[in-house]
Amino acid sequence: MFTVLTPNLNNMSLHCWLLLSTLLSSLVTSIPTLANPAGSDASSDPFINNSSNDPGASCPQPALSRLIRYKVAPGETLESIARQNSLIPATLMGINPALREGRVAVGSEIVIPPYNGIRVEVPAGQTWQQVAEIYKVRADVLFEVNGCQRVPRVVFVPGVNWSPERPVVPKPDEVAGYPLPAVATVVLGYGWQLHPDTGKVFFNSGLDLLAASGTPVLAVGAGTVAFAGVQGSSGNLVVVNHQRGRQTRYAHLKSIVVRTGQTVNQGNLLGTVGSTGNPTSSKPHLHFEVRYNSPLGWVAEDPSRYLQQKKAGSR
Repeated sequence: MFTVLTPNLNNMSLHCWLLLSTLLSSLVTSIPTLANPAGSDASSDPFINNSSNDPGASCPQPALSRLIRYKVAPGETLESIARQNSLIPATLMGINPALREGRVAVGSEIVIPPYNGIRVEVPAGQTWQQVAEIYKVRADVLFEVNGCQRVPRVVFVPGVNWSPERPVVPKPDEVAGYPLPAVATVVLGYGWQLHPDTGKVFFNSGLDLLAASGTPVLAVGAGTVAFAGVQGSSGNLVVVNHQRGRQTRYAHLKSIVVRTGQTVNQGNLLGTVGSTGNPTSSKPHLHFEVRYNSPLGWVAEDPSRYLQQKKAGSR
């Protein structure tokens, strides 16, 4: 509670009173608005939903937008690069999939985060409080580190060490096909990339395969259609679940010819190439992903190794 002070100009000079007024004004305006980023429901979060408060105005830039591109010099090792950036090697391995064998190639480019932690794709509907509980971190810290995002999607969890959880290697015949009728040019590879339009560093969770609009999109293996429809930036999307905890995704389709729950075999038509959603390139292409099931949900992995055999056979 604040007590209203009534000045006695007989006992106080005008100069002192103006000084006191200024101090009181700065005290009142410096009282922060309380936020509740850890709330279980974003709709009940007074900080996020109060239009008079702009979270971004007082929050730092998200950690994932402060990544630095780094070119490996001769003589450098994973350990030396981590040490000179005050990081542990596991942080670099986690955020750069190409380093997960523990080796760095001279001349290759990697990305370096501002501090130790891991990159996490948050399942739809999960709140800041739930993410914080999973990783045993403070929800308010997590909220601010990620720029006070309204809805957590792809976030950086500080202070958590990446561990090399190896996905189950599928049998050769489980995901052995190619998602297009012919081998296509990769316009954007898997991993950290520079966005062709914005120039910002972002994580591409699959391969972007150049193809003309209307080109048939094919299932790479037998499985069950888990989703077929429109999904945000992916546009028209088909998701196929395969055996042994493997999943493939086909995004930005022009048309879809399968339905959820339908069984498909390798080579079956799923739809056609298009530019729906929010593709990273203005040229029509198929965004193709391979994911594996883990305690953290469906985690993206590099599809290149599944398509390598097909590439070799086509030469």
